[in-house]
Amino acid sequence: MNKTIAASLTEDYTHPVRDVLWGHIYMTEKQALLTESAPFMRLHRIFQLGPVYHVYPGATHTRASHSLGVYHLGKRLLQNLAERGGSEWLSSQGVKSFLAACLLHDLGHFPYTHSLKELHLIPHESLTASIIMEEPVKSLVGATGADPWLCAAIIDKEMEGTADELLFYRKLLSGALDPDKLDYLNRDARYCGVPYGAQDVDFIMSRLYPSKERGVDIDSRLIPNVESVLFSKYLMYRTVYWHRHVRAATAMVKKALIKGLESGKINGEELYNLDDTSLFALLEKKTGDSLVESVFKGRIFTTAAEIPHEKISLSDITNINNRALLERQIAAEFSKEGLKLTEDEVILDIPEPVSFETGLYVTDEKRDFNESSSAFRTETVNAFIKTLYTVRIFINQKNKDILKTFPHIYSILYKVLGREA
Repeated sequence: MNKTIAASLTEDYTHPVRDVLWGHIYMTEKQALLTESAPFMRLHRIFQLGPVYHVYPGATHTRASHSLGVYHLGKRLLQNLAERGGSEWLSSQGVKSFLAACLLHDLGHFPYTHSLKELHLIPHESLTASIIMEEPVKSLVGATGADPWLCAAIIDKEMEGTADELLFYRKLLSGALDPDKLDYLNRDARYCGVPYGAQDVDFIMSRLYPSKERGVDIDSRLIPNVESVLFSKYLMYRTVYWHRHVRAATAMVKKALIKGLESGKINGEELYNLDDTSLFALLEKKTGDSLVESVFKGRIFTTAAEIPHEKISLSDITNINNRALLERQIAAEFSKEGLKLTEDEVILDIPEPVSFETGLYVTDEKRDFNESSSAFRTETVNAFIKTLYTVRIFINQKNKDILKTFPHIYSILYKVLGREA
């Protein structure tokens, strides 16, 4: 390994941080100062999994602990790749910029997981880049030996840049076996108490090879581990991230936000740089919406119906504005049949887009992963996504018992959604 690169990855890492998942994480004193900045401290007040604790009470870990884990795995990844020839195109400043990007990649993330994802707001990656390019973070990043602009550009792909080193770091931070995914799958599984997310990180790190164009390559011995990551992500979405109770809580907050924005009670600019507590405080103060109070007190809507994606056209109902109209129609049809509901007591939940990255090259088979000896071909991965795409109708839980005597609910829903049962 290039001596300069080796020094940038090994010298002065004397500040220990104790992590539940990875044990001691070592940083330089300058890097540690980044974790004491106000933007990073906000991440301690954002649950990594938002409302998941309603289902898995242990899921109270934060974006801050996840960010430290991504930094730790990013450092290990870069060390391994540098030792295998990657140091040829790396610079000391670039290495420090990548490590800062790993640590700070979630600075602009919204609270309450993805409640705000569908809203017309600035993407959290762009918000992160803006925070990095402003004081005090800009100077703190520079003090670590990193370039603030490069650090921001690694995270925000909308920033223009064509340098080979930048593109290499972008592929490392966001890919099929990136440090972000390897941390959150392991960490989320640990705190939820489920086995699905656990990955053999040591073996994965040992079998990755640097590619200037693609970031990392693998050999066929790592194919089972890639399959494990893909299937683990699928299982975590199915059992944790998109659990019906979790989606109900998220949908309730999202509906309150949409109503607040449409009525003008909330300005979009007010939703930036909030944490979990301040988001609820803002909604309560500005809207007084009963949905917010219900989520805060754990009175989560119940599932009235689940409809497989192939039963309806998702393209007809993904528009947020159309969804509100459909919710009013569903409430009206239910009321005709004796199930008295207001439009605020009905939520139509549509899954947001999700991807399963397989963009890896298998060196000894000389072909891409989705054409390799893996059982996880493109059609298999697409089947995962289709299985996850379940449309749900949530209603106020006070009507839970009435649902048991309401067998024709699906015929009503298909009527409103324009399909036959």
